Amino acid sequence: MQDVTDLPWAHVAITGASSGLGRALALANAAPGRVLHLAARDTARLEDTAAACRAIGAEVTVTQLDVRDAAACAAWVGGMARIDLLLANAGISGGTGGGTEPGEQVRAVFETNLNGVLNTALPAMARMAAQASGADGLRGRIGVVASVVGFVAAPSAPAYSASKAAVQRWAEATDATQRRRGIRLHSICPGFIRTPMTAPNRFPMPFMISPEEAARRTLAGIRSGRQRVAYPRRTYALFRLLGMVPPGLMAWASRAVPAKDVSAV
Repeated sequence: MQDVTDLPWAHVAITGASSGLGRALALANAAPGRVLHLAARDTARLEDTAAACRAIGAEVTVTQLDVRDAAACAAWVGGMARIDLLLANAGISGGTGGGTEPGEQVRAVFETNLNGVLNTALPAMARMAAQASGADGLRGRIGVVASVVGFVAAPSAPAYSASKAAVQRWAEATDATQRRRGIRLHSICPGFIRTPMTAPNRFPMPFMISPEEAARRTLAGIRSGRQRVAYPRRTYALFRLLGMVPPGLMAWASRAVPAKDVSAV
């Protein structure tokens, strides 16, 4: 796990903190003297995460939050005295099930994975611009959780792959302009993580890692200032190669692989 004493941020906000990578990120940041603002839709699991972080010594606030609600997200961010690091982690997944991806699912995926990121990142950027620099010389950092899947037009998960591509590109492009304001944006592009989201998948998921390892790599990448934090390297390389496959060939090859299931929305 990342050495939390080496992390230069004292006030951390995390969405989707109730399970999976979000919970692991919360625990990895938990330390005496650190303030964590944790948000998720599932309050019971969120309270479990908060209790574990408090046991380590962190000060924790808990908010039930649907990131699709822009006003609620703005209020959440506005209620914080300071934000050194926002981890925009909340997201959902869903596939085609081998057929046509339901329109309701397509909209839900984009509303959560794309609009949900913007609903938290945009007010956080405004808040950071108005605050003094922190221990690392920056006014703040924003880590946007994308995915290596965003480098591929995935026939079995069209909305998911497109939404992750969108936030990855947005974070990296916006970082170029925000640096002059003392704010950094980082696109977090993990491979397969052992979480409830990946558990139902029936297709091969090579080089899978634990949420704890993913959190360690995420924070280490942000700490080192990398604009794109992609891991594991082998998974990242694989998906960059897959992204160069012609779309027609990808469509043909996808028939031989079990499709990602449709998710309940």
